Amino acid sequence: MIVSAIARILNAAVIVYIFLCAARVLMSWVPSLDAGKGGEILARLTDPYLNSFRRFKIFSSGDFDFSPIAALALLAVINDLLTTIAYTGRLSVGLVLGLLVGAAWSAMAFMISFFAVCPAARMIAYAARWNSLHPLWIVIDSMLNPVLFRINRLVYRGRIVNYIQGLITGFAVLILLRAGGAALLGLVIRSLDRLPF
Repeated sequence: MIVSAIARILNAAVIVYIFLCAARVLMSWVPSLDAGKGGEILARLTDPYLNSFRRFKIFSSGDFDFSPIAALALLAVINDLLTTIAYTGRLSVGLVLGLLVGAAWSAMAFMISFFAVCPAARMIAYAARWNSLHPLWIVIDSMLNPVLFRINRLVYRGRIVNYIQGLITGFAVLILLRAGGAALLGLVIRSLDRLPF
């Protein structure tokens, strides 16, 4: 009972901190929002945690920083662990591993889905003959092209393909990767749940 009560208190604290971190991330997108004493307090509470993830290059792609996704995913795993302890009063290695694998896949699935939407949007824009020099498309291309280059290099083994073929191939590979990863995740989590400890 005491363990469950402590887990519930910690769980509530983690949920509040998740909302604070999410608010700080949103405020960083609109710099005029974080003015004032409230913004300073929020920054002091959340920036040390959020900045610890910015050090890892794996969470950035060019000028884009995806480290807040990783930071919030870790808090979500901690929240899930505390929720499990609060309601069951127990914790197993298999459950912890399953939650960690699930959280890692959630972050990866978000990234894969994001990068799958980008070539779809580019194909629509190309078919509609929208201005491909618009700043929005330049930003999307700067994120998307390194991913498409790797996919197309792997699929076509160095052969040169036209832009649309590269977009279609990248989109198809990302969709297959997303579906295959989700299926594999289900198998892994079921296997981890069966661990005797």
